[in-house]
Amino acid sequence: MNNNKLYGLAACLCAVAVLLGAFGAHGLANVLNPQQLDAYQTGVHYHFIHSIGALLCGVFANQASSLNRQKGFFYAALCFIIGVFCFSGSLYALALTQQTWFGPITPLGGLMFVVGWLRFAWALWKS
Repeated sequence: MNNNKLYGLAACLCAVAVLLGAFGAHGLANVLNPQQLDAYQTGVHYHFIHSIGALLCGVFANQASSLNRQKGFFYAALCFIIGVFCFSGSLYALALTQQTWFGPITPLGGLMFVVGWLRFAWALWKS
């Protein structure tokens, strides 16, 4: 996957975060119990933040002077996107289905977020 496709995916994930947030606020507010709704909203929150983070990586990658820095931003964005699918996706599934086996996936997504931010910081420091 090239950089532009990855960053295009990040932009699409931002749109999906808006749609899922609206769905949660208007479609699920009276369906889910407070604990489920809280898990769902946490998923939306982290989904949005890290999708924007992936887009930000794209902006910095396009300004990067070296291929190594561009790769650093690319891998940071990739970690954010994988994190969105694992962390937020598992919270959505847990909230909507109450299947507890989704729970162990959530920390893996959180770990991907942390790795993404560290990779992002490393790419910024390598100037």
